[in-house]
Amino acid sequence: MNPLHSSWFYWAIAVAIGFPVALILLTELHHTLVRRHSRLARQVGMVRNWLLPLGALLLLLVKASQISAGDVPVRLLTTVFGFLILVLLLSGLNATVFEGAPEESWRKRVPAIFLDVGRFALIGVGLAVILSYIWGVRVGGVFTALGITSVVIGLMLQNSVGQIVSGLFMLFEQPFRINDWLDTTTARGRVVEVNWRAVHIQTAGGMRIMPNSMLATTAFTNLSRPAGPHKVSITTTFATADPPDKVCAMLSLVASALPLIEAGTVPTSVALGGGEYRTTIRVGSPSDAGATEATFLRWIWYAARREELHLDGASDDFSTPERVRKALRTVVATELRLSLADQQFLAPYARIVRYGADEKVENAGAVPTAMTFLIAGSVRLTVTNEDGVVVPVTTLDQGSFIGITALTRQRNVAAAHALEEVTALEIDREHIEKIVMDKPLLLQDLGRLIEERQRKAKRITRRERVAEASA
Repeated sequence: MNPLHSSWFYWAIAVAIGFPVALILLTELHHTLVRRHSRLARQVGMVRNWLLPLGALLLLLVKASQISAGDVPVRLLTTVFGFLILVLLLSGLNATVFEGAPEESWRKRVPAIFLDVGRFALIGVGLAVILSYIWGVRVGGVFTALGITSVVIGLMLQNSVGQIVSGLFMLFEQPFRINDWLDTTTARGRVVEVNWRAVHIQTAGGMRIMPNSMLATTAFTNLSRPAGPHKVSITTTFATADPPDKVCAMLSLVASALPLIEAGTVPTSVALGGGEYRTTIRVGSPSDAGATEATFLRWIWYAARREELHLDGASDDFSTPERVRKALRTVVATELRLSLADQQFLAPYARIVRYGADEKVENAGAVPTAMTFLIAGSVRLTVTNEDGVVVPVTTLDQGSFIGITALTRQRNVAAAHALEEVTALEIDREHIEKIVMDKPLLLQDLGRLIEERQRKAKRITRRERVAEASA
């Protein structure tokens, strides 16, 4: 028989020419997609490596070799080919529709649970097609049986199924996402996982597992929406005799120095009556609320005593005359070369104060009104560069003093932070001036110390600027 008059000959020629050409084209396309970091590179690679060779083999067997499509080996190859097409559809749909979706689009907001449902449905349809057209299985009866069985099961578990469906609809609406903070009637924390059955919320007391149906039928607050600063409201109590304006000013001043406060926001403090005050602070995330409140309550314990206010009605008697005289004798007299008469003169105007760890003792750019001598603890002097980065200058220990520019009415070039609990002796400028003005040598030493600290701060700032420019 003349092969030119046989169909198998043309199929063989088509496979012999089409297969290498298609292989070359798919290889070039795959390399292009890999260079562009396209999400479809994996799917094109699957077509090139698996679907194309298997399809060519099936054409050679069925069309060129005239082997019946009903033979078991051909059916097995056709089944594998169908499975590969099913896998390609699943991965291609996920890559094109959902992985590359914009952040705020509906495709990005579809919960993973519904993606799983869609995958299962597509797999079920694909298996039904493979069983029906390749193996001749009558799937109609199977679907009928499944339909009847599902109706029976649905009637038996209608309450449970209703809860699951309500939970699924709640997730489709997506009132929250992973890492959002929820405040429910029984839990308050961060969402870390959402699955078929429940939402996992990380709380301060551990992991709370809440069924989807429970969230769907109860009210809850998404603290992360709208996105933006989160408010922390802290209530404190002072003695009713304390001036409200002074208390509010102290609370707001302490709150403004908190490390986790949202940049560009100003805390507010209001009197509620009966000695109660509410301070509102904005932070970047609900996760910062606990640390912010703890630091604020710790700092105002020290600040209230420095301002002679009565937090929780308590009085402070730490600055006793005995402690003041001892500090003048052991610390200040050595640094300022004070005589006994000088110490006796300053004693009524000096007081001992305390600062909490990490609390700001002096602000950069402010003109100090008193000199502060360190009795216990240490402070770190820091400057802030043009990019807002805090750079350490030096550390001052017991016996050192800050606020030296109070004598010259100059602004501080560096800020001072307590590295631990600091006990210090403060003397107002007007009183200490009367002592040091009669000591010209001491004035010269203090002047040199001011210049040295300013020069060191400027040198460190300049060095940081050069390092950033070179980087």
